[in-house]
Amino acid sequence: MDMIDDSRAKRNVTVLVLAQAILGAQMPMMFVIGGLAGGQLASSPCFATLPISMIVFGSMTTAPWISPLMQRNGRRFGFMVGAFGGAMGAAVSAYGLYSGSFFLLLAGSYLSGIYMSAQGFYRFAATDTASEAFRPKAISFVMAGGLLSAVIGPQLNKLAQDAFVVPFLGSYLAIIVLNLVGVGLFYWLDLPKGSRSQPKVLNQVTGRSRRELLRDPRIIVAIICGMVSYALMNLVMTSTPLAVVGCGFTTNNANDIVSLHVIAMFAPSFFTGHLIARFGVEKIIATGLVILALAGGVAIAGVELANFFVALALLGLGWNFGFIGATTMLAGAHRPEERRQVQGLNDMLVFGMVTVASLAGGGLLNCAGGTTVEGWNAVNLAMIPFLVLAGASLIWLSRQRRVVAS
Repeated sequence: MDMIDDSRAKRNVTVLVLAQAILGAQMPMMFVIGGLAGGQLASSPCFATLPISMIVFGSMTTAPWISPLMQRNGRRFGFMVGAFGGAMGAAVSAYGLYSGSFFLLLAGSYLSGIYMSAQGFYRFAATDTASEAFRPKAISFVMAGGLLSAVIGPQLNKLAQDAFVVPFLGSYLAIIVLNLVGVGLFYWLDLPKGSRSQPKVLNQVTGRSRRELLRDPRIIVAIICGMVSYALMNLVMTSTPLAVVGCGFTTNNANDIVSLHVIAMFAPSFFTGHLIARFGVEKIIATGLVILALAGGVAIAGVELANFFVALALLGLGWNFGFIGATTMLAGAHRPEERRQVQGLNDMLVFGMVTVASLAGGGLLNCAGGTTVEGWNAVNLAMIPFLVLAGASLIWLSRQRRVVAS
């Protein structure tokens, strides 16, 4: 078997890190302004976070077709489609704000989901040319590119959000520029081109069916842990700007809190791969779930600015361990010919759960209690059953392995 040349993989990882930094800056921007802009235009405060839900829903419904698109035309083409989708989505959202149309804001948010879906494949692209030993580190390094986006996005938001009479219009215009600038980066990727036609070969291995894949214990547990880690992070982060402003703090405070949160999401990626290699993926995922629980505890303990900062930092760290761990587990649980189906299925399920969580965030915060504090507590208490589910799935996987070993 030919050895994989990791020099090629390292070049691709470098490009993907830069893409994560530049194009990825739009995500913290949209998660800060999405709920606040929605609150201005929505008929009910319960629907304030619906624009963010539409971004995630757009990502979920894009995943089933963007993965085959990349399979046929290559990852680079798919990433460019995602960037153009992000630019178009920001343009429609900007016009929605300008015209006072909640519907157009939602439509633009949905189109932005095309970018979000494509971004979700950056981590998989990092493994396409990587050796098995380099694969966990490649995923971690690409996720670490989010560190720069954590600084660029919120700081750019501060400069742009009040640049026009219409609040947050400047932020959406800045997002258009980020997407167009980022497109050029993908010309430097050196990834498999994909195949438009797959000639039938006698006795060709086509991989397991979707039903068979979902019977594989490692695949199902990886998907569950990925869903829970990402959805709970999104549930709390989506609600945070509304909670911060509702508790009497400023939009700039919300930007700073989200900035720290995104840094905490990606900073550990420099060593998460090493920790997985040393301690095993199951222990790292379990640690992430425990940290997510601690984040909820700190949030419930009070609504001082310090509580928001600490809770969101822990939330980011817990997501990093849980989601990167789940991604690594998934990447090692299927055969190469099953990659497209597994990745598409995984992202569809993960972002489906995240869509529900982002919508629930606004509903719980604004409609689950009489005050912002009561709503904020409801958001964080809602984490408990899902953390129990993910923890139980890890215990079940451990028992399954013992049964097979015996």
